[in-house]
Amino acid sequence: MNDTMRFVRVCLALGSILLLAAAIDRTAVAQIAGKSLRLIVPFPPGGATDVLARLLAQEAGQISGQSVVTENRPGAGTVIATEFVSRAPPDGTTVLMMANSFVINPIVRSSLPYDPFSFEPICLLVNSPQVLVVNAGAPYKTLDSFVLAAKARPGELNYAAVGPATTQHIAGEMFKRAAEINLTYVPYAGGAPAVNAILGGHVTAIIANYSEVMEQIKAGKLRPLAVAARERIAPLPDVPTMAESGYKNVEATAWFGMMAPPKTNRETLGQLIALFKAALDTPDVQAKLVAQGLYPANACGADFAAHIKQQYEIYERDIREANIRAE
Repeated sequence: MNDTMRFVRVCLALGSILLLAAAIDRTAVAQIAGKSLRLIVPFPPGGATDVLARLLAQEAGQISGQSVVTENRPGAGTVIATEFVSRAPPDGTTVLMMANSFVINPIVRSSLPYDPFSFEPICLLVNSPQVLVVNAGAPYKTLDSFVLAAKARPGELNYAAVGPATTQHIAGEMFKRAAEINLTYVPYAGGAPAVNAILGGHVTAIIANYSEVMEQIKAGKLRPLAVAARERIAPLPDVPTMAESGYKNVEATAWFGMMAPPKTNRETLGQLIALFKAALDTPDVQAKLVAQGLYPANACGADFAAHIKQQYEIYERDIREANIRAE
C-alpha cells in the first residue's frame, strides 16, 4: 500500500474515532488535570509556532490547573521534535506543535525515523498568510519591479525562507517558476532568523508568515510586495495577492496545529481536544492571536484529519511540479 492510500485510510478511521470530541465540554479537561503537559515546538523561539504555543500553554494551564509548558526542539526540518513526540508515552502529557512541514516531510524525504501517518490529530489552530517582503531601503516598490530586476540579473538576487522544503520555500520556488526568474534560495532554521537577515541587509527578500514580519512592516522597516494568499488581507489592503499580480498558481498559507503521539487512546485524545479548543476559544487568546497576525481556524478531530489529507495531496502535486528536495 503506498503512502497516499495509507494516509487516506488513516484519516477516514480517525473521522469515526474523533467525532466524540463534539460531545466533550470543558469539564472533561479535569480528567487530565494534575499532569504536567509539554508542548513540543519544532522551531526556534520567536517564530509564529512558538508564539502560539506560549499563548495556548498559559491559557490551558489556567483552565486545567495543571502545568503546561513549551519546549523548543528545532532542527532537521522539524524531524527532531517530531521523532521525539513519536516516542513519547501516549498518555496526554506530551503533544507536538506542528505546521505544514508535517505533511511535506513524507513527500520530500526518502525516509523518516517515525511514521507520520500514525500520529493522532488534535486541532488545527490558526492560519497565517505568506508575504513576500523586501527591506524598506531596497529599490523595489512593487512586485513587478522586483521581477524585472531579477530577470535583468539572473541568480544575483536571492530570497530567504525557512527550510528547505517548507511552506515558504515551496512558495518561493513556485513563484520563481511562475515569474520565470532565477532567485537564489537562502535557507534559515526559523522565521525569526530569516527576518533578522532581511533587516540586516543580508538577503534581497524573504517569504515569511505575515505574523513574523507584521511589526517590521508597521514600523516601516520592511516593505511588502505581495501576499501569497487567495485574497488580500485586512492589515495590508493595498498589497496585491500573487494571483492579482499575474501568478495565479502561487498560493501559500502557513497553518499550525497540534498532534498527539501515536496510539493515544480516544478518551485522552478527547480530553486534549477539549482543553485546547477551550483555550483557543477564549476571547482574550483570540484577540492576542489576531493581533499577532494569526487567524484562529479551530478545526478539531475529524475536521483536522480532513485538512491534513487535503494539504498532503496539494503539496504532493506542487513539490513534484517544482522538483523540490529536502536536502
